[in-house]
Amino acid sequence: MRGRVLRHGDTPASNGNIANIITVVRILLAPVFIWLLLLDNEEMGLLRYIAAALFIVAIVTDAVDGHLARGRNLITNVGIILDPIADKVLTGGALVALSILGELPWWITILILVREFGITIYRFAVLSKVVVPASRGGKLKTILQAVAISLFLVPLSTVVGVWILWLNWSVMAIAVVLTVYTGIEYLWQAWRHTRTTNPTNPNPGV
Repeated sequence: MRGRVLRHGDTPASNGNIANIITVVRILLAPVFIWLLLLDNEEMGLLRYIAAALFIVAIVTDAVDGHLARGRNLITNVGIILDPIADKVLTGGALVALSILGELPWWITILILVREFGITIYRFAVLSKVVVPASRGGKLKTILQAVAISLFLVPLSTVVGVWILWLNWSVMAIAVVLTVYTGIEYLWQAWRHTRTTNPTNPNPGV
């Protein structure tokens, strides 16, 4: 693989650079923590804590690979594609596993997955030439989803009591509302950018 792997510079970065390697590791962690989570089967034992820890590490390192890519100019087309895939695989896998275990209603999982994958597909298929800047709401949505899922994964109720479940559901509810809101907001902004970039000719043939 040619190109820069770690050092900063203006020459082309390798697809195998450190930022992309971290992203790939994040993707590979997804099936591991999902398997451990299902294997624990709501026993809230050691496997559950390991699964939760792997998820949290994988989610937190999203900031690390992004910082390295931007800070060291290691941004590649491969990284642009892999990074959102890693986020969706991690959050989507956790949500599906929690629903399989009966800890999270399926409608919440389906609603979030439809929004996340739908927007991602729309972005790559329709908006390849139109850049819609990320909103503060979108960034907050991502953080709240990660926090909500982490609270569900870590069996805190066995340590501090069942009152913590109120916090778990409150954060998840806010995350769901923000997920739907930012999805609608993104589509609206995308439609406006598309019209601005390709305005309709009021006089066809002129």
